[in-house]
Amino acid sequence: MIPIEDERRAKSRLADLAARLDAAAQPALAKALEGEPGHDVLAGIATGSPFLWGLGLADPQRLERILAGKPEAVLAEAMARAEARCREAADAGEVMRALRLLKQEAALLIGISDLNCTWRLADVTGALTRVADESVRLALCYLLREAANTGRFNPPVSAHPDRGCGFVALAMGKQGAFELNYSSDIDLIVLYDPDAAPLREGLEPAPFFVRLTQGLVKLLSERTADGYVFRVDLRLRPDPGATAVAISLPAAYSYYESVGQNWERAAMIKARACAGDIGLGERFLAGLTPFIWRRHLDYAAIADVHAMKRQIHAHKGHEVIAVAGHNLKLGRGGIREIEFFVQTQQLIAGGRNADLRGRGTVEMLAALQGANWITAEARDELTQAYDFLRGLEHRLQMMADEQTHSLPESKTALKEFARFAGYVDVAALSKALIGQLETVQRHYARLFEASAPLASDIGSLVFTGKQDDPETLNTLERLGFASPAQVTEMIRSWHFGRYPAMRSAKAREDLTELTPALLQALAREGRPDKALIVFDGLLSRMPSGYQLFSILRNNTRLLDVIARILGVAPRLAEVLVRRPHALDGLLDHGAEAGHSKDWLRKRLASALATGENYEDKLDLARIFARERIFVLGARLLSGELDPLAAGAQISSLAEAIVQDLLALVCAELKQAHGMPPGACIGILGMGKLGGREMTASSDLDLIVLYDHDPDAYETDGPRPIAPSVWFARLTQRLIAALSAPTAQGTLFSVDMRLRPSGQKGPVAIQVDGFRDYQHKEAWTWEHMAMTRARPIAGDAALGEVIRGTIAEILTIRRDPAKIRKDVIEMRTLLEKEKGGRGTWDLKNTAGGLVDIEFIAQTLQLLHAADHPQMLDTNTGRALDKALEAGVLAKTAHVRLSEAWRLYTALSQVIRFCVGGNLDPEKTSEAGKALLCRVAECSDFDELNSLVAITQTKIREIFRQVIGGK
Repeated sequence: MIPIEDERRAKSRLADLAARLDAAAQPALAKALEGEPGHDVLAGIATGSPFLWGLGLADPQRLERILAGKPEAVLAEAMARAEARCREAADAGEVMRALRLLKQEAALLIGISDLNCTWRLADVTGALTRVADESVRLALCYLLREAANTGRFNPPVSAHPDRGCGFVALAMGKQGAFELNYSSDIDLIVLYDPDAAPLREGLEPAPFFVRLTQGLVKLLSERTADGYVFRVDLRLRPDPGATAVAISLPAAYSYYESVGQNWERAAMIKARACAGDIGLGERFLAGLTPFIWRRHLDYAAIADVHAMKRQIHAHKGHEVIAVAGHNLKLGRGGIREIEFFVQTQQLIAGGRNADLRGRGTVEMLAALQGANWITAEARDELTQAYDFLRGLEHRLQMMADEQTHSLPESKTALKEFARFAGYVDVAALSKALIGQLETVQRHYARLFEASAPLASDIGSLVFTGKQDDPETLNTLERLGFASPAQVTEMIRSWHFGRYPAMRSAKAREDLTELTPALLQALAREGRPDKALIVFDGLLSRMPSGYQLFSILRNNTRLLDVIARILGVAPRLAEVLVRRPHALDGLLDHGAEAGHSKDWLRKRLASALATGENYEDKLDLARIFARERIFVLGARLLSGELDPLAAGAQISSLAEAIVQDLLALVCAELKQAHGMPPGACIGILGMGKLGGREMTASSDLDLIVLYDHDPDAYETDGPRPIAPSVWFARLTQRLIAALSAPTAQGTLFSVDMRLRPSGQKGPVAIQVDGFRDYQHKEAWTWEHMAMTRARPIAGDAALGEVIRGTIAEILTIRRDPAKIRKDVIEMRTLLEKEKGGRGTWDLKNTAGGLVDIEFIAQTLQLLHAADHPQMLDTNTGRALDKALEAGVLAKTAHVRLSEAWRLYTALSQVIRFCVGGNLDPEKTSEAGKALLCRVAECSDFDELNSLVAITQTKIREIFRQVIGGK
């Protein structure tokens, strides 16, 4: 009996029904209204279920049939009427009405049979499922008859067009197991056999069956004046984001055999051919047996199947079970935990025990106990809990025909539901419900207590299945992701194996375990959505992910490094996306000695040796350089590499590249033209390369010098040319080898403007001409540039000559007033052309790095004649030597050195991260925190102040040492 909360409302509504009654035609209904059997159910519906009451009031004759007949017979008659109407239907509208009338009668019949306890749970869910199966079958048969009438389809059996049609709908989930709930969607996978389908000759199967499926969904799901039949969900098909709604059998087999996931194995346990070519569906499912059922005891599947439950509530912080708002299906102790309890053990043991391959939950609880996988207590208690929870779920959905599983949250609504469900009050409902939920939770926890956690303390971070879980979305939002739904869709796509890196089952399993840690690592670095998109780009370009994922699982440091790169260093992240193999350098323990020139030369020579021709070697040089710079950047961002040491290592890399490409270019040119007799060449590294202070975005400032026998007038090869032409071509080819874009990108930009006469002068200069120019024509700024010049490649003997020439030039005694005047003019010009870009233009702004470099260079030009030992191409060491020579005050030295180290460290990080100057407004908090760590500041405000104050101090020292306003 259903308690009645509002007697007045019940009497009023029953009176409305009585007013529509034809007592002679509807005697059973009339007796029920007078208080005989059926009265309590009608009264309960009148006050507790607006949906069912509306169905009864709309058609009293239908209500009479239900009350007067046996439920099984009434349902069979309703389905027979629907079949006759669909067979005789003149158009789709008539079919839609027939199916909706069937659903209405079935809903009312099943609801009443459930409420008055005529049917048990299995009867209720079985009836709902039979209605769903029949609705899909009737809709499909109509569509096939229509296709036959237009000549597109040739049914083998005209009276039954679905037989042998080459098209099958697989019922999944609760429909497949005959366990549909009262307001359930139906989950279908639609398949077709392109070779067996009896279509008109020349008709393409794929478009035909896709349109057929779309028509099927419309007939069942579209709302009309009569409502709808069933909402159809096709997202359990293979990779639903990338596949059509109907899938060919070969494509489906290929998917499940190559990238099918454990959760899909679990889903396929309940799969059943429900409409169309049933034999075809059964053969397909039989063919999937090796995919679903593994011959070995598959304990590895338990973590992945458990991941589906972690979409719900299986993480710390959800220990308390509440009644108000509790989700009977997804909440703790709910229906899903019972289903997963069963399905997981089926996957583990079903490969060896065919008795454990059934679809029904209660049936399989008994089978698991019979096979001694669970105790009799677990079987009985979980069976009882399943019946109880499914019963409540049906009552909840009967109220308004809503696909809901959550109990009302308001006190009034919860009280009304408790009465409709047969309890005197909320307290009685709560006592019964909590007892069952705790029982389920206890058994579920025992099963999974040894499984590795796949979510963090802050919430669920698992992405198995086909739908977005609200808890997972909430967790992502708490982590800082701006678009949680896009994140879940992206991660699900990884598991569908759309990228080569995700094709292997092992790679997918490893990434499943990695994903929570990866997301949290990205969240710590700021702007995680953007970082995840970059990581997705990385996955899309990787040929294989197995090795990387396995390493990351056991190397949290490397995961943090990658997250930092993705989060704060878009420039490095782009290298990683374009060259995933750059990660190899982070795993190469020998690379820790990467600052060694010998190590670099050996590794570079080994890389170039694999090239078959000149172009190959240029590409290989680019790959080597980009991957090496990536490693240096990653080590810098992770704190393993001192920022001041980074400049020396990048410069050593550039030097090694220039040396090897010079040899390569020489060999190519020699083959065509020979060489000038006595030819020797020297490459001068200038600027940051010369000072071993390069950043990740530095150009190569080069000067090419040469010499040859004085009597040599042409080369000694097959096509002789003048020596000057030979060296000019050599230089041009070297520039192209270093800077021209190839399929692997570029190496370095080359700047030759520091050569004698700048852009107007020849690209290669004879060493005597260079000496004469420096002595007789060079400007002060060109001598300043010489303080940072050093031979980096070419003939060793010529290199020594060049070093002597540079020392000779720099130790000339100069007029201090003229030098200071020239330096001030040069600095003023630079400020006019490049200054005024704000505090974070660390190089060019007043008091920036250029001021420090000018001070060091000016002191060398002024005092090297008396103190030749103070010459040094590196700015920091030049300042130290100026102090030692007594030409720089100690206080000024301390401030200059500290500023130089600060600017250099910050510049290294910024250049690795973004390539250009820093824009604080566009920099993430994680990026700012990284700069603060490098500068040893507590926060970015302190760092900003430190940089501004430092610039003021450096500009003041510039005025003291050099002069100017």
